[in-house]
Amino acid sequence: MDIHFTARRFKPHQDIRDHALTALKKLDKHYDGIVRSDIILSYEGKDPSVKVAEVKVHVLNAVLTAKEKSKEFHKSIDMSIDKIERQLGKHKAKKIMKNKKTLRKVKEKTPVDVSGDDE
Repeated sequence: MDIHFTARRFKPHQDIRDHALTALKKLDKHYDGIVRSDIILSYEGKDPSVKVAEVKVHVLNAVLTAKEKSKEFHKSIDMSIDKIERQLGKHKAKKIMKNKKTLRKVKEKTPVDVSGDDE
């Protein structure tokens, strides 16, 4: 997984950076088809007390996005990662259902040999 870290208009502490990268790497446990992940940290407007964490996860044919605000970057990152985990679960379930429907269509199209002749 390719991870891109961005801090807009400030230089983050190494602790925040490490926490964000570790949290993103944990997403591999939920879905192994993640191609790229972006995390963007910023302040909301001119108010430095509201910290925003935006996470974008690129998977095959989709981009999952979560954006959370709080008074601490760690909390914002954790809440965003929780949202992405739920979205990954839904994406994975949707993909499995699509595969089952495709498999069912293929089974319906193939003719079944019901001749009953035993040789």
